[in-house]
Amino acid sequence: MGSPAHEPLDLLHLGVPKTIGAYLLDTSEGLTLFDCGPASCLPALKAGLAERGVELGDVKHLLLSHIHLDHAGAAGTLVRENPELTVWVSEVGAPHLVDPSRLERSARRLYGEAFDELWGELAPVPEANIRLCVSETQASPGRAVGLEVFAAPGHASHHVCYFDGAILYAGDAAGVRIQPALSVFPPTPPPDVDVEAWGRTLDEIERRAPERLALIHFGVADDVERHLAELRERLAVWVGRLERGATEAEFVAAAKADLPPEEADAYERAMPFWQSYAGLARWAEKRRES
Repeated sequence: MGSPAHEPLDLLHLGVPKTIGAYLLDTSEGLTLFDCGPASCLPALKAGLAERGVELGDVKHLLLSHIHLDHAGAAGTLVRENPELTVWVSEVGAPHLVDPSRLERSARRLYGEAFDELWGELAPVPEANIRLCVSETQASPGRAVGLEVFAAPGHASHHVCYFDGAILYAGDAAGVRIQPALSVFPPTPPPDVDVEAWGRTLDEIERRAPERLALIHFGVADDVERHLAELRERLAVWVGRLERGATEAEFVAAAKADLPPEEADAYERAMPFWQSYAGLARWAEKRRES
């Protein structure tokens, strides 16, 4: 298979390339997926595996960065088709895999009639298939399929990263960068984005000095220092816009203006800017209340 982290499986969300990816890892404990995308992308996931000579039943483990639907929505469907699949997730996220009803209600309110086309079925994961990679009371990093796992809140409270000593499987903790573009954007959707926690997560990533960042949106970045520095800077700029009273329309327009025109649509598909505004606005309000 070569070095699978160099080439994400393109899940062709809504038929569009380079929106959502997943990674196939050949680990000491068998073939492993890092994130799986939504159930609506299951045909593309299977096709991507087949191109590498792999069937879904060959995959032994699923490592989830967090439980947002674009990263983990297909987990229950995958377990139903592959009952031996072990699903690794944080302690915070695990209950929402076992019973995704609350998650689905919230998402349906947000996306309305577009939910089914965007995400497909949100099936539960049997509790017997779930393993906790990081617990709320765990002071030190955990392990999963030979990889270090550490809590990585900021984008979401239930976010974790996996590290093999060279490649950081980053989920959304290292931002969005639709490669070969260079721009790095911070997806900050509701409900629990935390800018200060994200800064600490970036400290943890930098301390490990990874050689490459495996991004779900989209591709593997090897200019790690520059990439993370831009992510920090962009977060600060976005917070500054909120503090200066930017409206949603002003925030979205400014985010688009930060990108070359030919890149704006791809970034907005991967991380709708109105959601980033809503998440930061909620974070700012909670900070004022506290």
